[in-house]
Amino acid sequence: MKGLSGTRVLIVGAGGLGVPAALALAQAGVSRITLIDPESIELSNLARQIIYRTSDIGLPKAQAAARRLAALHPEVHVRAIVDALRGENAAALVAEHDFIIDGTDDPPAKFLINDVCIRVRRPYVYGGVLGFSGQAMTVMAGRSACLRCLFEAPPLEAETASCRDAGILGPVAGVIGAIQAEQAIAFKRELAERVVVRTGKRCRTCCTIRSMPAITVMGTAPSIRGGRYRDGLRQDGRSTRPRIVPCC
Repeated sequence: MKGLSGTRVLIVGAGGLGVPAALALAQAGVSRITLIDPESIELSNLARQIIYRTSDIGLPKAQAAARRLAALHPEVHVRAIVDALRGENAAALVAEHDFIIDGTDDPPAKFLINDVCIRVRRPYVYGGVLGFSGQAMTVMAGRSACLRCLFEAPPLEAETASCRDAGILGPVAGVIGAIQAEQAIAFKRELAERVVVRTGKRCRTCCTIRSMPAITVMGTAPSIRGGRYRDGLRQDGRSTRPRIVPCC
């Protein structure tokens, strides 16, 4: 695809979201991809992290994914970092890239990505999957809402659904990862109508919004679609506050 050969994309997390995003970006012609992930491949990953094989079990995800991508697309330069994105390394690493993809499964990591991207003014796309549902939203510093506009702070551990309990449907992770890759491509090619954000009125925190962020929502209750959010309770007693979907 024309216009993508010099694009540098950082994918944080080489799991259920990061893997399909990386495959889609490489196939589209993004020439420089960095994968950062501290974990090793486990048998339970294979159902949704489609780049790995049983022979890869025990290997670092970032290295195994980079090797497979290089074999499939020799023209793509893939850099593997076997480490977690942390406060000490995040700003420098994010600043080296044009677009960031959040493929993490940890709420504090998602907020770290959000805050660093806002600070160094790099666009990124948030994503999360749990059960049959998924979310994706692109954040552009100074031009759109950010993750804290919607969720404000990482949830308590008791408030976060467990991936082990709820499960993850592999194809849902693949779809959300593909959407994240599409958002990176749309931003680079300046296809504004394809970028999933809202712009306009200034938010009370760090960025600008017209109403609430438009979020690509999959599942049985696609309720986060715009309109100013008000915290409260529904008639059945459940909170109306949107819940972050952390897992992949």
